[in-house]
Amino acid sequence: MNAISERMRVIFNRVVDVVFSVILLFLVVGLGVGALQLFVNVWELFAFQGITGHYIGLIADVLTLYVLIELSRSLIEYFDTRKLRLTFIVDGAIVFIIREILIMLFKHELKPEMLYALSLLLLVLGALRISSTLVYQREKALLRDAVE
Repeated sequence: MNAISERMRVIFNRVVDVVFSVILLFLVVGLGVGALQLFVNVWELFAFQGITGHYIGLIADVLTLYVLIELSRSLIEYFDTRKLRLTFIVDGAIVFIIREILIMLFKHELKPEMLYALSLLLLVLGALRISSTLVYQREKALLRDAVE
């Protein structure tokens, strides 16, 4: 029974590695395409036709790339430690919420109720990020003490 469960664990780990590798590959390709598209879109700013509209798109694109980078960092960390670090995932979520707030602010579509709700969500995500960082540092210290 133990040999079977060990083989299943090995198969599971290989499948997860392959799936995460494919996801990471698509994220890297998306980052490359997004960065190229960002450089192409910068030239639209030189047309001087309604600058605000182009800046909204530019800011949204930059923050979207940052979200993809944070998700990629999370997957890379998984390959190093075999754990998904909550910090990177929460960072991506925080940036995504800030991205949405900025877009709604620029478009003058942000209602007070939505601003309060998103602010509370940011507060919770910030607390979660701080907590996950503290837990990670505590685990790291415990492992260091165990080795010594």
